[in-house]
Amino acid sequence: MATLLSLTPPPPKPPPNPIINPTNPRQPNAPSNPSRRNLFASLCALSLALFPVPASIAETASPPSKSILSGIANTKSWFRFYGNGFAIRVPPLFEDDYSAGLSLYGDKAKPKTYAARFQSPDGSEVLSVVIRPSNQLKITFLEAKDITDMGSLKEAAKLFVPGGSTLYAARTLKVKEEEGFRTYYFYEFGRDEEHFALVAAANSGKVFIAGVAAPQFKWDDDGVKLRSAAVSLMVL
Repeated sequence: MATLLSLTPPPPKPPPNPIINPTNPRQPNAPSNPSRRNLFASLCALSLALFPVPASIAETASPPSKSILSGIANTKSWFRFYGNGFAIRVPPLFEDDYSAGLSLYGDKAKPKTYAARFQSPDGSEVLSVVIRPSNQLKITFLEAKDITDMGSLKEAAKLFVPGGSTLYAARTLKVKEEEGFRTYYFYEFGRDEEHFALVAAANSGKVFIAGVAAPQFKWDDDGVKLRSAAVSLMVL
C-alpha cells in the first residue's frame, strides 16, 4: 500500500508571509455553514476530542483501483503558505480565514485551534492545518519523530478517522528528504454528506494534520483540487 514520492528537499523557510486579502472579508451574500465548520473542527482539533473507530473500519476499507497519484493535480503554480514547521499549497481563489485561528480568550490563555485555515469564496470548501503534541494523541513518553511512531496506517486510523465514517482510501506516502524519507499517512472518508481528506505527519514530538472538507456534491467536481491541497503538506 505504500506509495513512493521522490521530491526535492524544500527550500529554506522565507520570512512569515503576510495575511492574504486582509481587506477582503467574506462576501456578505456568501452562504454560511457553521455545522460544516464545527464538524471539520471536531475532526481536526484532535487534542479536544479523539473519535473511537470501529476495529473493522480499516479492514473493510476498499482501496481504489487506481493509485492515489492519479487523482492528484500539479500544485507547483499554487501559492505556498509557510507555517510553523510546515508548508502547504493553497488552491487558487481560496481566502485566508485568518480570524479562525484567533483565541477567544487571548493567545496566552488558549492555544489557537488552527495553524492555518483557508476557504473557498463561498465558504463551502475548507483547507486547515492543525499541530498537536504527539503525546496528546497517544500516551507515550517518547517524542514522535515520524508518523509511524503513532502506529501503523491501520492503527493510526483510530486517531484520525472518526467513528461512523465511510473510509474510501488509506495510503502511506514516503517523501524523500535530505536525511532519508519521511512518512505521511493519507486518509479519505465521508461522513454525513460531507467528504474529507487528510494527511498526517510527525516531527520533533509534534503531529501535523492537513485536512480538507467539502459537501459531497462539491467533491464530485473539486475533489482532485482538494485532495491535492492536503497531499501538498510538507513538514520542514
